[in-house]
Amino acid sequence: MRVSTSGTTGKKKGSGSNDIFEKCRNFTRPSDLQSAGLYMYFEVFGERDGCGPGEVRMGKRKVLMFGSNDYLDLINHPKVKEAAAQAIRKYGSGCSGSRLLNGTLDVHIQLESELADFVHKEAAIIFGTGFQANYASLSALTEKGDVMICDHNLHASLVEGALRSAARTMRFRHNDLDHFERCLENCPPEDKILIVSEGVFSMEGDIADLRGIMKLAKPYGARVYVDEAHGIGVLGPTGAGAAEHLGVLDDVDIVMGTFSKSLASVGGFIAGERAVVDYLKHTARPFVFSASLPAASVAAVGAALQIMRKEPQRREHLLRVAHFLREELRARGFNVLPGETAIVPVVIQEEIDLCRLCKRLLEEGIYINPVLRPAAAQNLLRISCTAAHTEAHVERLIETLERVSSELGIPR
Repeated sequence: MRVSTSGTTGKKKGSGSNDIFEKCRNFTRPSDLQSAGLYMYFEVFGERDGCGPGEVRMGKRKVLMFGSNDYLDLINHPKVKEAAAQAIRKYGSGCSGSRLLNGTLDVHIQLESELADFVHKEAAIIFGTGFQANYASLSALTEKGDVMICDHNLHASLVEGALRSAARTMRFRHNDLDHFERCLENCPPEDKILIVSEGVFSMEGDIADLRGIMKLAKPYGARVYVDEAHGIGVLGPTGAGAAEHLGVLDDVDIVMGTFSKSLASVGGFIAGERAVVDYLKHTARPFVFSASLPAASVAAVGAALQIMRKEPQRREHLLRVAHFLREELRARGFNVLPGETAIVPVVIQEEIDLCRLCKRLLEEGIYINPVLRPAAAQNLLRISCTAAHTEAHVERLIETLERVSSELGIPR
């Protein structure tokens, strides 16, 4: 079909202020940081051969990694890598189809069953990414006339899922149960309510008051959805996350988790009532219209899950290291947000100070993630502890951070 050009002004395509790409050319934040020598994103890492525990390779040098979410140190575990390699030999490199049609393998079904059992639910469904799991599920489970009540500090994937939904969204102040209760009270009796929270909040590392949320939600018949991306592998007697840690895992209606943290792969899952999972399998558009996860990724998750369940000492060591780091930094005057997870966030008020600090730390051989507003409520030096870290690693980090921040004149 030909499109008529009558009525056009004769302007050259893409010229002037009507060019949709104009905003891209005016987006100068990355180039401004690069010009100042403070750009800290898209750093390139190399192979891990020859690296010690907690180390990664950047070019020809080894760097101590305090920015990874590989909490249990399983990405380079021989059993995880071998499981992935065997899956490629057996199934090939991909599935070339969606799960709905020709993309379901026996390993998908097996892992879904294992994950459901792990988080005490009837069934589970695997997605290509954790972002996709949250986005697809919130937008599919809610519709016009429904209400979502969300913690203010939710991850972007949950926010986008809520925005995609036709449901009315209410946000309560972060971990503020009084405000949460007022949101519930403002819902008419006929409203169908879905409450959405993270178990461990991804930037600040604090834990949701899931006990309080469950207690207040029950009289309203509300369902509770908990994102355990940063809780699984870290909290709970078996590593099932914050809900297990707080004793409410069986009461939570939907558990979401990712594979890119403690489970050493890529992907995500939703677990809950079988009817809910079956509904998502047929109505969650990003699931229905996406190719399924390759067998290698699925097999890696299965191997990591087995190690997680058999070796609780990894989780115990991780939490000891994080506690030691948190207390030592506080003792030296750093503004460390409260918490008990693997995430140790240090508040650095000024963005330029945070970028300078991260750059200098990297020059000293330590990589840490800079988190700038609005990704978090405050500019954060977000330190991630893993089971690979030793007390010596932590002491090196503390000494270096204390010295470098003093040299740069960054207030604590």
